[in-house]
Amino acid sequence: MEIEEILRSLEKGKISSDTAKKLLSLYSIEKIEDIAKIDVNRRKRRGIPEVIFAETKQLEEIKKILKTTLEKTNFVMISRIKKEHYPKIISFCKRLKIKVKTGKNSSSLLLYKKPIKFHGGKVGIITAGTSDIAVAEEARLMCEAMNCKVFSSYDVGVAGIQRIFPILKEMINQEVDCIIVAAGMEGALATLVSAMVDIPVIGLPTSVGYGYGEKGIAALASMLQSCSLGLSVVNIDGGIAAGANAANIANRVVRKSSKK
Repeated sequence: MEIEEILRSLEKGKISSDTAKKLLSLYSIEKIEDIAKIDVNRRKRRGIPEVIFAETKQLEEIKKILKTTLEKTNFVMISRIKKEHYPKIISFCKRLKIKVKTGKNSSSLLLYKKPIKFHGGKVGIITAGTSDIAVAEEARLMCEAMNCKVFSSYDVGVAGIQRIFPILKEMINQEVDCIIVAAGMEGALATLVSAMVDIPVIGLPTSVGYGYGEKGIAALASMLQSCSLGLSVVNIDGGIAAGANAANIANRVVRKSSKK
């Protein structure tokens, strides 16, 4: 429906004010000079906050986008920040009294104004090795931005397969709604986890590896070729996508449970 049609329908009583509000939210775009058009109602419409892909942006552009976005919403994620921009963005946020959450070894930041309330679902995050932590932490920040409680355990790959079993037992006991498995090299851990639990599993291949199948190619191919059902796969180093998908699954479980 076009805006004029929505307003006419509301005036004639054909739709409720709540329905009109929902339909009008589709048109909420904030233009920032000639730099960007921010979807300020994405979180209301989809449950996913705005994400700034910083790798190809200038520092001043990032500052303008995050400042404008946080005037309209409570959260914004910034991913793949250049090394030289990282401390400058944190300093800029402190001057604006914007709260910052960082990830271990990660080049991504979660920025917010009001405290995060973890009233959503539960997500488990596992990495095969310590080299996968940076991407896993990006997924964690995304899940937390979507109000999910996260249970994480790192460096439990198949090279020491016995390490994974107590971790899975703990996540089952915590009743996590979805598990993200970040792994590079041959990416076998995602298949193993998927074969062990009755919980949706998201495979997150990382660009860890060398030689034949380097830079995450082997891990991605292995996860896509997995014979274990219940495993979905995102792109190489796609921590943002993995976190958003996992949080959407977990939050939907909570919404369904609350309606019973």
